[in-house]
Amino acid sequence: MSKNSLKKVRKSLMMSKAELARKANISAVTITRIENGMSCRMETQRKIILALGLKISDKNKVFGEDIELSAKDEEDKRSGIDRRKFSYDIHVPEHRSDKERRNGLALD
Repeated sequence: MSKNSLKKVRKSLMMSKAELARKANISAVTITRIENGMSCRMETQRKIILALGLKISDKNKVFGEDIELSAKDEEDKRSGIDRRKFSYDIHVPEHRSDKERRNGLALD
């Protein structure tokens, strides 16, 4: 969970969750989740910032300062592997005809 100022900014603009959700074209439940500290996609952040009438450069006023992660420095957070090290060079093509693959015939 991350700290953000969405609720504070929204209330300072005297905007309801429903109104912000409607303007941002996202659900009010999503607004509640974000205000409660859950993370969201960058696209959702962009929609919210624009719906609040702010500029994209004002992102940190709403969502705080995020540490920019570089693909060169960080491993993939979802799978725990460094995708840059993954190589397709180890792929060996299958040497069966279409007919053999359709019929399920084993390789020799």
